[in-house]
Amino acid sequence: MKIGELAKISGLAPSRIRFYEASGLIKTVERKANGYRNYAADTEWVLKIIVDAQAAGFSLEEIRQLMPMNAGGWQHEQLLSGLKQKVEEIEVLQQRLAENKAQLLLVIKGVEAKPEGMACADNAQLLINRLRDEGRATTTSRPATASSRAHKPVRLPGDRQA
Repeated sequence: MKIGELAKISGLAPSRIRFYEASGLIKTVERKANGYRNYAADTEWVLKIIVDAQAAGFSLEEIRQLMPMNAGGWQHEQLLSGLKQKVEEIEVLQQRLAENKAQLLLVIKGVEAKPEGMACADNAQLLINRLRDEGRATTTSRPATASSRAHKPVRLPGDRQA
């Protein structure tokens, strides 16, 4: 199929398809006498794998290493190892995002609980000081990990002591 047809079917720009070809991610196709590229039908499937892999966080180099240029070139152990490694990277990223979310929710709570009559700038400074002090307390009492900070509550304005 011609590049325009492949672009329409895949939803990719022709320039992106040419880029993947130049990068060695899809087979280089010879041009016909009229100068048009003629891509194999399975190129659409290969492009979907590339796009989905990028969306999952794989770099083009990682995709190139894991994906063979022909159907018989799949390396089972290498593919499995690369996929498992990416899952581990995603889990670490998810943990970091969860910790960042928890910290942001604490800040939101502190901003919402601003004492009556206190200037916003003063409340913000109070929050910053408390978060900084909490960070120091965590690092002096034990080796700090991001997860240990995320689960230990920070006292913010409006919090009641138990």
